[in-house]
Amino acid sequence: MTAAALAAAGAAGADDLAERPPPPPVRKAHRPAAVPLVSAPVRIADAATVRLLRPGDRVDVIAAANSPTGEGGEARVVASGARVAEVPRPGETRSDGGALVVLSVPRSTATALAGAGMTSQLAVTLC
Repeated sequence: MTAAALAAAGAAGADDLAERPPPPPVRKAHRPAAVPLVSAPVRIADAATVRLLRPGDRVDVIAAANSPTGEGGEARVVASGARVAEVPRPGETRSDGGALVVLSVPRSTATALAGAGMTSQLAVTLC
């Protein structure tokens, strides 16, 4: 009798298992997709030029080597067609005349801008 009761209980338990949905698949950890554009703060040497900019404008960023004698390498384009994301509010400029602008650029361009900002004065031209 005990065997019959266990057999009946086992059969009912098998039915319960058949009705359960399969477990969800195990998800593997993955890295998030790279962001195509990043925000790059860039200090432009001439604050008056920055006052001409508006969010959404496209600019080229040009680096000219810092040299006390005015000598140095040729000016070079560091970023082409960068989108202006933010401009300083009136009065938010440095005493030396520079102004901080935020540009939306690819990550590699942001790296180049940061490096150029450490060794050169940066200027912008409107596209």
